[in-house]
Amino acid sequence: MNHPINLPALAYVGKEKSKLTLHLFLQIIGKIRLGQTARKNHWWYITEYISTRGLTTGPVPYDNGTKNFTITLNVLRHTLEVENTEGAQDSFDLAPGLTVADFYRQLTGILEKQEITYDILAKPFDLKGIDQGFDQITDYHHYDPDYTFRLWKILTWIDAVFKEFSGRFYGKTCPVHLYWHSMDLTVTRFSGREAPPMPEDARISDKDAYSHEVISFGFWPGDDTVKEPAFYSYTYPSPEGLDQEPISPASAEWVDNNGSPMAYLGYADLLKEKDPRSALLAFLETSYQAGAKLAGWDLEHFTVKDLEAL
Repeated sequence: MNHPINLPALAYVGKEKSKLTLHLFLQIIGKIRLGQTARKNHWWYITEYISTRGLTTGPVPYDNGTKNFTITLNVLRHTLEVENTEGAQDSFDLAPGLTVADFYRQLTGILEKQEITYDILAKPFDLKGIDQGFDQITDYHHYDPDYTFRLWKILTWIDAVFKEFSGRFYGKTCPVHLYWHSMDLTVTRFSGREAPPMPEDARISDKDAYSHEVISFGFWPGDDTVKEPAFYSYTYPSPEGLDQEPISPASAEWVDNNGSPMAYLGYADLLKEKDPRSALLAFLETSYQAGAKLAGWDLEHFTVKDLEAL
């Protein structure tokens, strides 16, 4: 049964420091997971997830898997929590004014208390203008409980819609997960074919992420380039004429993304739709159909039949 959807508004402009403070917190958590988790293709082992309490690493293996731990940014209580399979539970408050440096020190102090060692490059990844290590970042201390709660409520809804959309595809699909380097919630479909090799000087992360043909879908809360929360989809490699294909809903459009077309739907525009869930599913499906058709994917083979009967 469908129920009315009551989604909160979310702004980027005016909340830049709140978003970036949260982003830095998530990068610290994500790097700790990265340092402990066995490799999985396309960097799926570094991501974070949406939970009923907030944003979490999920279980992270430690000590050959005999002592797992989870780091959760609890949005309901506005605390950072670390618990492990030996029963330890420790936390600290995410109070406004908490600097990134304080967050890092308190989290690493808990890990030390729980006898969990880690080895990470303790500085931000790909955040322009922030070159200090985490333990030196004091300019960002703008944790905003209201902003974080709004974002989490939106992400919990998107997470469910993305999972529904994911279930309509028989091919290889990644989990719905949050990439902390760019702070976007994504789900990606694969054709199974290898993509053309990337240039030798491309980042190793890109080479692994785009080793095979993909059509990717995501949501991110905005940045200095795109100053609003929005949904997107892109096809890699991008086929000729992609930006001429029709997509839905009417407010969706093709935009340039570093020289390639990207389907784009502003979150504020989605809120204006009579049925946001159906509109988002239409955006995902039409952008997939556009890319898959032009890239020569086997649409018939990948499509789940008789969805209504499942």
